Amino acid sequence: MSNNAAIVEISQTASQFTSSIVLQAESKYIDVKSILGLFTTLVGGHSYDLHVHGQDAEAAKKAMADVFAKHNLAINVISE
Repeated sequence: MSNNAAIVEISQTASQFTSSIVLQAESKYIDVKSILGLFTTLVGGHSYDLHVHGQDAEAAKKAMADVFAKHNLAINVISE
């Protein structure tokens, strides 16, 4: 399981944006603003898809990519 600091930082970073930020893990979709959702899903060693939609999506994508990278968690930011 990923460490608690990573989960809290990911959720807090996501909460700074108005955009919808959703993490796709296999067939599950988790709102990254939900700490509980992250606790039950985020595991090191997996790769995740990150879907971001909204007015501040570009800034949110960069901030989320940075925080995931900081904690050595692999994500693929989906551009739609």
